[in-house]
This record gives sequence, C-alpha cells and structure tokens, in this order.
Amino acid sequence: MESFISHDILFRWLHVIFGITWIGLLYYFNFIQGEYFKEAEASAKADATKKLAPRALWWFRWGAMFTFITGVLLLIGIRKTWGIDGYITMGALMGTLMFLNVWLIIWPNQKIVTGIVDGDAAVAGPKALLASRTNTLFSMPMVLGMTASTHGGGAASNLVDHATLPAVDPSMGLLAVIAIIILLEANAIFGKVGPMASVKGVIHCSVALTVVCLSLLQFV
Repeated sequence: MESFISHDILFRWLHVIFGITWIGLLYYFNFIQGEYFKEAEASAKADATKKLAPRALWWFRWGAMFTFITGVLLLIGIRKTWGIDGYITMGALMGTLMFLNVWLIIWPNQKIVTGIVDGDAAVAGPKALLASRTNTLFSMPMVLGMTASTHGGGAASNLVDHATLPAVDPSMGLLAVIAIIILLEANAIFGKVGPMASVKGVIHCSVALTVVCLSLLQFV
C-alpha cells in the first residue's frame, strides 16, 4: 500500500505536468494560433505553418502520449486500491478518445497541412480542425471527471468498489453520458464542426456539455 501511494504521487504529478502541456497547447491552437492565421498576411502564415506549428505539434502530441500513459497507470492503481466511480469513467473515456484523436486524426492531417508529407491540405485541414474542436469540447468535462473522482457525490459516485470487483453497477446517468460521448466522437470522425466553428462557440459548447454530464452523473 505504501509503495503504491509513493508511486501514485509521482504518477499524479507527472500526469498533471504532461496534461498541462497537452491541454495548454490544445487551447493555444484553438484559441490563439487559429485566430491569428485568419488575420495573418500570407507570408507570415506560411512561415508560421512551416516553422512554428511543427514545433508546437511535437510538444502537443507527446504531451498527449505521456498524459495517456500516466493516466492508464493511475487508473490501474485507483481501480485496485479505491475502486472506480462514474466520474473517472467519464474522464478516462474522454481522455482516451482525445489521445486517439491527436495521434490518429489531428497529427496525420496536420502533417499534410504543414507540408511534412504530401497530401491535400484543403481536405486535411478541416479534418484536423474538427477533431481538435472536439478535443476542446471534451476538455472541460474531462477535467471535471478527473477532479470529481472520489470526491463527487450522486448516483455515479460508486460504480465499482475494489472490495467487490469485478461487480459493476453503472447508473443510467453514466450510461447516458457514455452514449453522448460516443455520438460526439462519431461526429468528430464523420460529422461537421457546427457551432464549434468559433472560439466562443466551442467554449460555450464545452461548458454546456460539462453541465449536462454533471447533471446526469449527479441526479440520474
């Protein structure tokens, strides 16, 4: 137990450090760089796309990788020691999808946009944008899931108890949250950016999603 606690502290610290790097750059791309590119001169945009964006994308994707790895290690330890509730289930699911979006959608398409590999940038850009906007959408409820785990109350506060593993009794609210997440991820792959096209729009959508998820987990 003491050995896990010492490791848990290390992994939590690393998880937060890597997460700050990842989500900080996610917000940079969505709130700052993207808006700058809309107003920048063609030469300035081309220079930033070639020299700045690849550097930021390196930190972005590896921040996502190590956030995911440390998150998995933490989740294994939490499951064995304290059990898993609905909040961390939501956070872990969103975090995993966000990680997959980075490596399977955003990065492959951004390699085309930045000229690292050949391809149609006009097609790749919107795909990367939609996945990036979806990650921004997920970011607020994902953090809620992380911080509310073992602290939050409501119907989803005790999904799996370590003493009764592998018993699982998900609440209807959690099942509804999972369904919403799956639908939003499907939109990230096959759908449209919709109201998330603007910075204000994606922030409002993320706040609204957080409220919906919290309400479902607490009261359903």
